[in-house]
Amino acid sequence: MTAAAPPARPPAASIGSLVDAYLRMLANERGASAHTLRAYQRELHGFAAWIEERGAVPEVERIEHTDIRAYLATLYDRGLSKASAARALAAIRSWFKWLARNKYVQQNAATLVSTPRLPRRLPRVPSIEQMNRVVDSVRDDAASWPARDRAILEMLYGCGIRNAELTGLNLDDIHWANEAILVRGKGQKQRYVPLGDAAADALRAYLSEREALVAAAGLDHPVRTSALFVNLQLRGLARGGEARLTTRSVGRIVKRIAILRGLPSDVHPHTLRHAFGTHLLEEGADLRAIQELLGHERLSTTQRYTQLTTAQLAEVYDRTHPRAK
Repeated sequence: MTAAAPPARPPAASIGSLVDAYLRMLANERGASAHTLRAYQRELHGFAAWIEERGAVPEVERIEHTDIRAYLATLYDRGLSKASAARALAAIRSWFKWLARNKYVQQNAATLVSTPRLPRRLPRVPSIEQMNRVVDSVRDDAASWPARDRAILEMLYGCGIRNAELTGLNLDDIHWANEAILVRGKGQKQRYVPLGDAAADALRAYLSEREALVAAAGLDHPVRTSALFVNLQLRGLARGGEARLTTRSVGRIVKRIAILRGLPSDVHPHTLRHAFGTHLLEEGADLRAIQELLGHERLSTTQRYTQLTTAQLAEVYDRTHPRAK
């Protein structure tokens, strides 16, 4: 009985075409977000262009770990930070893992390249009192649409969702009877997050104004949009669009309100998500419960909040204990 033949290797393809094939897989099979696709496209096309410019490696299987290290060195020469180099390496590693799985390369050269050592920076998180002051004081002086912007802050801080998860919410994702919202996270993974009383009240106030705004826009021709959060001018709605609020707009809304209420200028929507996790932990919530609420795939990601709280406790100790002087 003859031995089975080894699986046939795919035909040779250009490095650029293999990058494009990988990006299509990310979009179609893994449901990667637009932000992830843009980042991977930028990093991988940059690496492919550098390889092809050198002319010494015409085929992907001839790329070695020394080539990847040399590319990272060129990024440092351009003045890029270690964090930027680490992002580029992460994209290259993911691509090579796909190449190896699909038999385009025999060995994953990227596994031999170590990640640049990054400084551990813990995000600054507003206190519970600061967050309550910001969320409770959304008025005309800080918001173009107070009802909507109050609901945005309540959802980001009260539910701990990401900016992209917030803007991706539809009307049908609010499950009033179960007091929960259906959230589509990274990789289109879905989870239910409790909808607290404050967030629910803010949503109801906003939705009544949203309904009136959309109805007024369709006086001549009826219009509808499934987007939960819409822009004030309903741009694009008349042309069949959704008038969905963008993540960039949410970032501007959060920053404007936060700064006017005395928070640092580096506040962004993810700051509210960090505050959500940190404050839950400070009040005694279980770490695994916080992991589920935040939609973290790994518990190690959630454990950053433990480090953050420990750092805050150490600061209090150093400032107040007589033996710490």
